[in-house]
Amino acid sequence: MSTFPTRQILLNSRPDGLLKESDLVRTDAVLDEIDDGQIIIRNQYLSLDPAIRDWMSESDSYLPPIPLGHPVWCTVIGEVVKSKSSLYAVGDTVWGMGGWAEYSVAPEDYVFPADMSLGLPVNNHLSVVGAVGMTAYYGLLDVGKPVAGETVLVSTAAGAVGSLVGQIAKIKGCRVVGMAGTQEKCNWLVNDLGFDDVINYRETDDMAAAIAATCPNGVDIFFDNVGGDILDATLLNLAQKARIIFCGRISGLNSDEPIPGPYNMWQILAKSARIEGFLISNYFADFENSVPVMANWVKEGKIKFKEDVVEGLENTPEAFLKLFKGTNKGKLMVKI
Repeated sequence: MSTFPTRQILLNSRPDGLLKESDLVRTDAVLDEIDDGQIIIRNQYLSLDPAIRDWMSESDSYLPPIPLGHPVWCTVIGEVVKSKSSLYAVGDTVWGMGGWAEYSVAPEDYVFPADMSLGLPVNNHLSVVGAVGMTAYYGLLDVGKPVAGETVLVSTAAGAVGSLVGQIAKIKGCRVVGMAGTQEKCNWLVNDLGFDDVINYRETDDMAAAIAATCPNGVDIFFDNVGGDILDATLLNLAQKARIIFCGRISGLNSDEPIPGPYNMWQILAKSARIEGFLISNYFADFENSVPVMANWVKEGKIKFKEDVVEGLENTPEAFLKLFKGTNKGKLMVKI
């Protein structure tokens, strides 16, 4: 009987504010028996995303809270090393829900095959042709429905999702304005990715005025990964029939207090606008149609992206905090 010794990082307590080492327990375990329909994955890379902080809390979300004493949930990619699944065999490369560990046990309906025939590195399946890339693809194209000539505003535009949203919008003929927190990131968006304009939100005293200056005809599509004050300021600058894709709320993930607002929601009525929450899980079944499109854009040089890869499971908690300090450069992941 095959057994798989694994290091794990467990959730010990619900974080109050930023994740602390005392909220975690590092331990060793051995994985052996699994139930019908389950697989064991040898994790090669762990995806670090803001949503993990939400899962650590007891807030009402699209997933239940991570149980205390359980490995911290995350998306993983790796090789199947044991299978009681009719869908996946030993040796298959898969991505899906796993944990902060060297090996993960996963139900077959929580994982998906990685199409290695695309000829892209395995880690790209956690970024540009994985859930991150598909979030940008479906969020903008299916929810936003961009039309050539429209203005698209993107928050956290230098992030893994936002940077792809802007480039897809340019492919579709839109004018794109991004928001980022350093001049280096702003320069990258304009000079390397082809954004038309940028707002450095850390150097902006009046966000509503800054949006008005860079989007003089109003915002037709706002791809929002932040929420909070930036969403409020954008609401004051909507064009008629604007669409807001509400994809994330990183500005409030570390707050345990109720967050007021947005105060300017009346603008949704005033501009006959629409705001829609977006979850990539609603599109998993269609990935086979969209992943090759994104892969071709990458190969044709139409899509550029960065990956911020941290080495070693032991460095996962510290790496995770980069998301909230704004110090990651591209899609953040851990190589096991």
